[in-house]
Amino acid sequence: MLLAVDVGNSNITIGVFDGNSLVHTSRMTTGISRTSDEFGVFLVELMQMKGLTVDMVTEVIVTSVVPDVMHSLTNGIKKYFKSNPLIVEPGIKTGINIAIPNPKQLGADRIVDAVAAYEIYGGPVIVIDYGTATTYDLVNESGSFVAEVTSPGIRLSANALWKGTAKLPEIEIKVPETILCKDTISSMQAGVCLGHIGQTEYIVKRMKKESGYKTVKVVATGGLGKMIYENSDCIDVYDPNLTLQGLRIIMDKQR
Repeated sequence: MLLAVDVGNSNITIGVFDGNSLVHTSRMTTGISRTSDEFGVFLVELMQMKGLTVDMVTEVIVTSVVPDVMHSLTNGIKKYFKSNPLIVEPGIKTGINIAIPNPKQLGADRIVDAVAAYEIYGGPVIVIDYGTATTYDLVNESGSFVAEVTSPGIRLSANALWKGTAKLPEIEIKVPETILCKDTISSMQAGVCLGHIGQTEYIVKRMKKESGYKTVKVVATGGLGKMIYENSDCIDVYDPNLTLQGLRIIMDKQR
């Protein structure tokens, strides 16, 4: 089995694959400081809850945008899983060409998402990841990563709104019934959620126009991506496990 670990700014997502089948997923918070033993025990216990054991895992792959976590995490994996994890970084086989001026500046999570979207859905494809930041990436028909857009994520925007003002409250992130709001909370929800939907539709439209692609698949992932997908016609597919699938595909390519 393959243990796939995606370290994001807010959450660490774990997936276990039996061949091509994703048999288990779970999450933990990134922002908590943990020792290698804490990481190891936590990962082992998550697997045991699903009836899986450590000796079932033969390979481990990790992608991360949080360098401070990596020392403890990788040591925990080595100690408890007896495996040296493959780290997604420049130089490994991915199957796509990073055709931008400074490829080393590109986050590993974006590379993994691009690999998964291209391999599963074909190109050209626009990949949108609704994480701490919302990212829009374009992979062309031949599998080259050719363009990227980065904006503040939905929750990050909401946090800035209520933390940066004296009287605005913390709100639930959801789409209100109408944009014609008559109270503070729903008006904030409209601004944050509907505003992000509008941003998505404009950026996708502009990327299609400037790239010249009349036909391009739009694939979304990330925790809040489902909300955008359900309220917009510009997204073709919502795939919550896109990053984990990308990790599996990259590991397959190493063989």
